[in-house]
Amino acid sequence: MTTGATLSAASASPTARRVWARARGTVLAVVLILVAAVVIAAVRSQARHGELDPRSTDPRGSRAVAELLADRGVSTRVVTSLGAARAAAGPDTTLLVAVPDLLTPRQQTRLHSATAASGGRTVLVAAGSWSVERLAPGVTADPATSIGSALEPDCALPAARRAGTADTGGIRYTTTHLDADSCYPGERLATLLRLPAATGDGDTVVLGAPDILFNDRLDDRGNASLALQLLGSRPHLVWYLPSLSDPSATAPGEQKSFLDLLPSGWLWGTLQLFIAAALAAFWRARRFGPLVPERLPVAIRASETVEGRARLYRKANARDRAANALRATTRTRLAPLVGVPVSRAQAPETLLPALSAHLHGAGRPLETLLFGPPPGDDAALIALTDQLDALEREVRRS
Repeated sequence: MTTGATLSAASASPTARRVWARARGTVLAVVLILVAAVVIAAVRSQARHGELDPRSTDPRGSRAVAELLADRGVSTRVVTSLGAARAAAGPDTTLLVAVPDLLTPRQQTRLHSATAASGGRTVLVAAGSWSVERLAPGVTADPATSIGSALEPDCALPAARRAGTADTGGIRYTTTHLDADSCYPGERLATLLRLPAATGDGDTVVLGAPDILFNDRLDDRGNASLALQLLGSRPHLVWYLPSLSDPSATAPGEQKSFLDLLPSGWLWGTLQLFIAAALAAFWRARRFGPLVPERLPVAIRASETVEGRARLYRKANARDRAANALRATTRTRLAPLVGVPVSRAQAPETLLPALSAHLHGAGRPLETLLFGPPPGDDAALIALTDQLDALEREVRRS
């Protein structure tokens, strides 16, 4: 019995080796996901640091084009708020909007109202369908981008004809303006549009890709010539880098929730994780539908089952449930011995009088023993077990 109990205890208590063997797959997957997330975040942060910033000397910065414009007498000023960008719009100013899609619909509408009749030039860099229809009404962004970036001008715009082949590409546009210049077509759709203003000498240039403004691409093909002509037509260049902290992004009195402040990529990533978790749970599920009984591959001794359940009771400190189980089993075994049906074995008003008559009125406290309160500690539980065994032996002898 001691050996069996020892083996059973060893089998029921998981060791550190078993726990690690079961959990190492999950731990490894979590570690790999965290490492991949850190690496991706580091790469993205390095790749986008200073992107399209005229003060940055990084490969994807735009310090080189700002220096070339300064040599030609064009001043460059960086602004990060909508108010400063609107105030700078004028006939002697070129306003470059670096990332138009970062602007809210309200900001886009206000910016267009300030530039439409300013008489200056507005350059929209890689404006998608989110922003181009408000900042340049009558222009639509095609969902499919152009394949390849080295494109020919194929238009009458003087700046494009002088620059020749350039790395435009990117987003392709269509327009309803009959007087627009559609240049650098990629698969028959323009990647550079020039839209004259309805009144005055102003215009809007929609550029499908920012490549001609990057430091490491400026000396390729006709990129420098095209960039200088587009941005140097006025003596002043205002470089608008939209900021998420701009107060104009929210209407007066409007408050954004935590979910509104999260980038859309995080929300889609969380949704993908939930879908992946659901698929993993579906894949790991062992059976579907009602349970089907099956024969055990080996016979389990009754003593092992008793010991296992006893350990569970002890671990849960469930002396009340253990005492109830012992008393109920004893009542079930005593009932046939005193002429009480098994169906009435748990009824004290039936079982107790029959037991008293069978024991000839013995002074044993039967009600407390068979239907009493739970024991207060382990010693009282053991004493209760001994008393129930003694009562059953006494009833059988008599």
